[in-house]
Amino acid sequence: MLELKATQALNIWRLALVETVRRDAPDLSARQLALLLTVYLTPPPHTVRGLADSLNVSKPAITRALDRLGTLGYLRRKTDEADRRNVLVQRTVRGSVYLRDFADLVIASATAPTETGAD
Repeated sequence: MLELKATQALNIWRLALVETVRRDAPDLSARQLALLLTVYLTPPPHTVRGLADSLNVSKPAITRALDRLGTLGYLRRKTDEADRRNVLVQRTVRGSVYLRDFADLVIASATAPTETGAD
């Protein structure tokens, strides 16, 4: 098992985020990124209500995050045919590509020499 100190873990995250800024990738808020990762890394189906419960935020906050992620093409909403009161949140190819690229940045950041010297 890989063991990291807090400063090492934070530096990996920092390096990955800095690289997304350098690549002119879309700026996602922490909430948007958490929502995107939740949809892609946990088993479906995903509903607005379920995601709000899972992330412990309001449904309007989920809706706002979904609006942005939908505009970017990273997620899409679809009415649940079995229960038309529910809105299903679905993965997209574009979202999968974004997260695969982000994962590659995290891996590269984890293997990069430290820039801060904080071990």
